[in-house]
Amino acid sequence: MAANELSTKLKSSSRAILKRTRVPETVQEDDDNPMKSILKKNKKPKLDSSVEEHSKAQQEPTQKLGSRIASQVTVVSDQKLTDSSSKVEKSPSQQKNKQILDDRKQSDVNQPKKSEDPSDVAKSGISPDKAVAKSGISPDKAVGSEKSRKEVKRDLTITEKSVKYDKKSEKKEKEKVKKGKGTESKSSDKKQSPIKSTSKKTTVKIEEEEEEIAAVQDPKVDRSRICPYLDTINRSVLDFDFEKLCSVSLSHINVYACLVCGKYFQGRGKMSHAYTHSVLESHHVYLNLQTQKFYCLPDNYQIIDSSLEDIIYVLNPTFTPEQIQQMDNNSKLSIAYDKTTYLPGIVGLNNIKANDYCNVVLQALSHVTPLRDYFLQESNYSVIKRPPGDQMCLLTQRFGELLRKLWNPRNFKAHVSPHEMLQAVVLCSKKKLQITKQGDAIDFLSWFLNAGHGALNGTRKLSSSIINKTFRGIMKVYTRKVLPVELSDEEKDKLMEQEEYKVRMDEMPWLYLTCDLPPPPLYPDEMRENIIPQIPFSVLLSKFNGVNEKEYKTYKDSTMKRFEITQLPPYIIIYIKRFAKNYFITEKNPTIVNFPIKNVDFGDLLAPEIRAKHKCTTYDLMANIVHDGQPGPGKGSYRVHVLHKGTGKWYEMQDLHVIDILPQMIPLSESYIQIFELRRDIPNPTYGKSPEENVTMES
Repeated sequence: MAANELSTKLKSSSRAILKRTRVPETVQEDDDNPMKSILKKNKKPKLDSSVEEHSKAQQEPTQKLGSRIASQVTVVSDQKLTDSSSKVEKSPSQQKNKQILDDRKQSDVNQPKKSEDPSDVAKSGISPDKAVAKSGISPDKAVGSEKSRKEVKRDLTITEKSVKYDKKSEKKEKEKVKKGKGTESKSSDKKQSPIKSTSKKTTVKIEEEEEEIAAVQDPKVDRSRICPYLDTINRSVLDFDFEKLCSVSLSHINVYACLVCGKYFQGRGKMSHAYTHSVLESHHVYLNLQTQKFYCLPDNYQIIDSSLEDIIYVLNPTFTPEQIQQMDNNSKLSIAYDKTTYLPGIVGLNNIKANDYCNVVLQALSHVTPLRDYFLQESNYSVIKRPPGDQMCLLTQRFGELLRKLWNPRNFKAHVSPHEMLQAVVLCSKKKLQITKQGDAIDFLSWFLNAGHGALNGTRKLSSSIINKTFRGIMKVYTRKVLPVELSDEEKDKLMEQEEYKVRMDEMPWLYLTCDLPPPPLYPDEMRENIIPQIPFSVLLSKFNGVNEKEYKTYKDSTMKRFEITQLPPYIIIYIKRFAKNYFITEKNPTIVNFPIKNVDFGDLLAPEIRAKHKCTTYDLMANIVHDGQPGPGKGSYRVHVLHKGTGKWYEMQDLHVIDILPQMIPLSESYIQIFELRRDIPNPTYGKSPEENVTMES
């Protein structure tokens, strides 16, 4: 009820003031626009002469009635407040507003009424309530200065908002009482609390209604989506194969790659090398090589754009288990950024100086399926814990990165540089293996397999690492000393009874089999031409049948050894010993080995009872490493033949040169290292049978 009475009184007072005064249109337009009123602080609005005369005439009677009205207003306001708000005391601001309304009402009673001109109101285009607020004429001073009008305007708006807020609060209180929530004391507190805070809330609402200001967003977030320098990225110069070091400070901490020129720089701050490079060269887009986030320098804001995902994939390729399973069945060509086509996995490796002996081994191992599948997923070896300060874990990390780049179907170029991998080899081998000097491929292969097995926390168990599971076999070695020739038969019989001259059997694991070539002929043939001898592959493998013995001489004595294979691994590495070193020179044996490419049965080397334990004994050739040229350091070169399972074709790779080759040409080369893969689709016919049954089957 109190709120309704206040609103009716407010409307009646505003209409009375409109009847007394007439404000020109220029004043209303200025008041409608708050910015113009602020700019025109020193300029007072000009009123009509009739308004000025009326204000002077009405100034004296309003001053005389001021004291009498004040006393009456307090009595009336107290009575109405007690009736409407259930004896809840009003705030001082509401009492002040009530007093102003009562003063205006009293002044309307004492002053003569003037006829209202509807044309003036229509011209202004505002409601009577807003006309009072715009005119700003108080009842005490009739039409006073601009300051008095603004005060009245503010007071009226506050009272209107407070009345509306009181109505809403009363409705909410009634709804809560109906639902049974809260007591009478709590409801009275809730009624008083919004009354005290009406002044702050109403001022905020008035400002929002007068001018709507759009929220200012963070400029970094806005610019990250619309970076103007993305077209300056040059993907043809991007090469993430090299070691992540700053090109100025040679530091590996917080390194950024400039995507315009491809160089590496450290830091992102104002005194960093990347910041200096961005200012001097106007190269603005950079990539953090560790966090894989893009930044714009020198503005120093992050760039978020989906078009940059191909750069992140080239930096760190990832493969899903489904993609890894389909690799051996994929025969599709990939297109690099420079429009060259290549097969994933058949990619050339850059020869930095003299590291071709490492490249051929890495290319051959990259096509060993279990080894490749294991290192393509970083989660398989990233969780392996090594002792503090150990650097061998770097070898497995770099090898995994190299394999992912070799099998990446979205490369920017059709070749890969093994720079980081070779740096890890030099570091982990303590500089025994160098990339600036020509080395032996079998030395690198032997060291890499043993070092990788140790880096994966491998033990003597066959299932302790992926290298053991793939290449480790078991054989028995029978050793006996050779009796001196000059002794008599009786003396020989006595020596045979001694322990050192008895046959000793040792069981030992192996990673590759060493085959010895027969010595080449020293003289030419009848046609005065050098003979290139040839030897069947089965003759070389007869060394491991457990029957043939071979003499190994030392400076003290000589021993006879024979080897018997007891377990075949899934992949067999054959090393054909071509180099013979003496005190003066290193000689190379040019003998050609005639070996089949498919269906090589290694079961013929096994004893019948051992062969019956193997499900499959048939192998196919899948990699062949060849040495060309003269022996010795700095002489000769290496190349590798690799079978691509997806297409079924053979490819020859020598550093960056990749060509396809006929399988008939492979046995004609001077093979040095060969890798054979077990065929599981051809079963062993003697598997699970006794030796007697095998003999009857052969007969």
